[in-house]
Amino acid sequence: MAEKVLMKGNEAIGEAAVIAGCRYYFGYPITPQSELIEYMAKRLPQVNGVFLQAESEVAAINMVYGAAGAGARVMTSSSSPGVSLKQEGISYIAAGELPCVIVNIMRGGPGLGGIQPGQADYFQATKGGGHGDYHCIVVAPNSVQEMAELTVLAFNLADQYRNPVMLLGDGALGQMMEPVDFHNLPVIPVEKPWATTGMGERDKPNIIDTLRLNPETLEAVNDALQKKYALLQEQEVRWEETFTEDAELVLVAYGISSRVAYSAMEMARAQGYKVGLFRPITLWPFPKAALLKAVDKAAAVLTIELSAGQMVEDVSLAIRCSRPVHFYGRTGGMMMSPQDVYQQIVEIFETKGGK
Repeated sequence: MAEKVLMKGNEAIGEAAVIAGCRYYFGYPITPQSELIEYMAKRLPQVNGVFLQAESEVAAINMVYGAAGAGARVMTSSSSPGVSLKQEGISYIAAGELPCVIVNIMRGGPGLGGIQPGQADYFQATKGGGHGDYHCIVVAPNSVQEMAELTVLAFNLADQYRNPVMLLGDGALGQMMEPVDFHNLPVIPVEKPWATTGMGERDKPNIIDTLRLNPETLEAVNDALQKKYALLQEQEVRWEETFTEDAELVLVAYGISSRVAYSAMEMARAQGYKVGLFRPITLWPFPKAALLKAVDKAAAVLTIELSAGQMVEDVSLAIRCSRPVHFYGRTGGMMMSPQDVYQQIVEIFETKGGK
C-alpha cells in the first residue's frame, strides 16, 4: 500500500487484521461498525480468506470459537447490543483459552440505544460481560492509526496468551477518516500445537472443552486462568501520559474522549492551570500502578467518559481513594466539547482556590 492511506477507522481495522494474518471473519451488520464487515467481505477473498455473514451475532461468535479452536487467526466485530449477544460465546472462548479478536465499535445505550458514539460498554468489556471468572484483554485506540496498530497487537496478544482480545472503539473513531501508515506493523507468528487440526503425528487428539463436571478439575482450570491474568497485569499494561509531572489536576480519559480531554488540557495550560492527561490504552489490564504514580503531585483527578461513569470506578480504585476523583460525562450518543471539559477544569480549580 502507499505510505499513508486515508481511511475510516472501521476500514483501518479490517486492513490491519489482514496484515496480521486474519483469514477468517464471521459477523453480522450493525451501525456504526458496518464498514468493517463490508471491508472484510471485499478484502478477505482477495487473500484466499473466508468471510461469512452469519445469521446472527450468536452464530458469529460460535463460528469464531470453531475457527480459533482450529488455530486460525479469526475476528468478529459488532456494536454494543450485538456484543451483548456474543457474551455467552466469549465466556466459552475464554474458558477454552482460544485466541481471537473481538471488535466493539460502541454506540449509545442501553437497549438498542442509538447509532451515535458512546463508551458505556466499559463495564461489559472490562468486567467480563459473560459468566464466570474470566477476562478479555481490552485495548482502546484513540486514533485511526491506533485502530490499525492495536488491531495487530490484539492478534499478537491473543495468540501469545491464548486469550480473547477486545478492541474497544466508538462510533466517532469508527467513522472518522485519518491517514494511516500500515508499514512496520509487527506481526508475531505463534506456534499452536494445541489446535484441533487432526491427529497428524500425535499419539492422542487435541480436545478443546469447557465442561468440567468435577469441581476439583474446574477449580484447577480457574486457578490456571487467574495465574495467566496475573501475568498479563504484570507484563501487558499500556498507557500514555502528558504533562503529569507537575499537574495539580490529572485528567483521565480513553478513546475519543481522550482527544477531547487533550484539547481541554491545552486550553487550560494556556491559561496557567497545571493540568495533565493520563490515557489508559489497555483498559484491562488497567494501568493502576502507573496512574497512582502519575497523580503523585496532583490534588485531584477528573475522569472524562461518554457514559454515566464507569471507568471512574477503576480510577478511584487505582489511586486508592487518596485524592478527590471528579467525573464528567455525556450519555446517549452526545459528545462533550473541549470547552465543556475546560469549564469543568476551571470549576475544580476555583473550588479548591487559585491556580
